[in-house]
Amino acid sequence: MDASHDTSPAALPAPRLMSHAEYSRSRHAVWLSAAALFTDPLGRILLVQPTYREQWLLPGGGAEPGESAAQAWVREVGEELGVERTPGRLLAVHWLPPDHPDIDAGKIVPGEVRYVLDGGTLTEEEIAALRVPADELLGFEFVDSTQAHERMIPVDAQIMLAALRARLSGTTAHLESGRHVGEAPALDRHEVYVRPRAGRAWPWHPEPVPDAMQVKQAWGWLFVPDGRVVLVVDPANRLPALPGGTIESTDDSPEAALKRESFEEAQVTIGDDIVRLGWVYDATGEVYGGIGPCARLRLAAPVTDVGPGGVDPATGRTFARLLATPDQAAALLGWGETGYRQAELAARWAHERWGIPHAAPGPVTELRATHA
Repeated sequence: MDASHDTSPAALPAPRLMSHAEYSRSRHAVWLSAAALFTDPLGRILLVQPTYREQWLLPGGGAEPGESAAQAWVREVGEELGVERTPGRLLAVHWLPPDHPDIDAGKIVPGEVRYVLDGGTLTEEEIAALRVPADELLGFEFVDSTQAHERMIPVDAQIMLAALRARLSGTTAHLESGRHVGEAPALDRHEVYVRPRAGRAWPWHPEPVPDAMQVKQAWGWLFVPDGRVVLVVDPANRLPALPGGTIESTDDSPEAALKRESFEEAQVTIGDDIVRLGWVYDATGEVYGGIGPCARLRLAAPVTDVGPGGVDPATGRTFARLLATPDQAAALLGWGETGYRQAELAARWAHERWGIPHAAPGPVTELRATHA
C-alpha cells in the first residue's frame, strides 16, 4: 500500500492522567455541619444561646474530619443538650456560598453544606433532663417560630423556617443562600408561621354548649373530598386559621355564620349538613371587650364548591387558601393536644357521616378553584 495516499486520521496523543494528589487538589473543599430541629409538645422550637455570639441557633455544629452529617448531629446533640438521640429524617439541606452577606467580616468560609435533621418532639420529662455546657452555651429556650425568626441571623432563620415547614408538610427543603432551589412549597411561598395560640389552654368540650353560655364564634373543619381540610392564612400576620369567625347579629345561627365566613374568607361553599363538634371555653371574652365566659364553637362540614380567591370584605385582604391533612392542620394551628383531639373527632365525623376518606399523607398545597 502506498503510504503517501493514506488519508486516515493521525492517532490522537494519549491524554495526560492526573495524579491522585492533583485530582484531590481539584475537588471542591467545603465545610459540613448538622443542625437539629427539636420541638416541645406545643410545637415550639428549641434554640440554644451561644456564649460567643448574640444571635441564637438551632442545636448542632460543624462536622469533624471524617464525620458524616448524621454522626456530627449525634455528637453535637450529646455535647450541647446532654442527650443521646438518633436523628430523624432529613428536613433541609442548605448551601452557604463563600460570599454570603451573613458571614462574619474577616471569617474565611470556603462554603458550607448544612443538614437539618429532625429531632422530634421532646416530652416534658426529656426537657427537664436537658443540660447545656456552660463554657459554650448560656442556655436554651423553646420559642414559637415568629420569636425564633427574630432571634436568629437572617440566613439561619430562613433555614430554620424551611426545615419546620418541611416537617409540617412531610417534605425536604433544598436551599441555597436561604432560598429554595426551584419553586417554593406552599407554606414557604406564603411565609406561614406557627404560633401556639392562647386557645391551647382553653378547656375543650366535645358536647353541646350549655344553654346559659354565650356562643360568640364559629370555626369550621371544612373537608374536601380527599379528606383534607381548608386553612386560611391572613397576610397581615402569616398565621393559619380555620375558616370562621364572629357570629354577627345578622346570622341566624352559628352554622349560618360559618357559611358566611367560609365564603367571605376562603370563597368556599359548604353543605347544609353541618356538625357541631364541641366548643372551647373562653373564661374572659377579652376579644369582645371582656364580656366574661363564652364559648367558641367548632363545627365540621363538607366543601361543595370552591371559587376563585378573592378579597375578604371584613379585612380588605386576600387570604391564602391551603389544604392540609387534619393532623397537619392541628400542628399548624398551634393548639397543642386540644387541636389534635378536634382534628381526630372532625375526621371521624367526616368519614362516618359523609363517607370522606381519611386523608393520605402528603404535602400542604394550595386550594384551587373548582369552577372559573
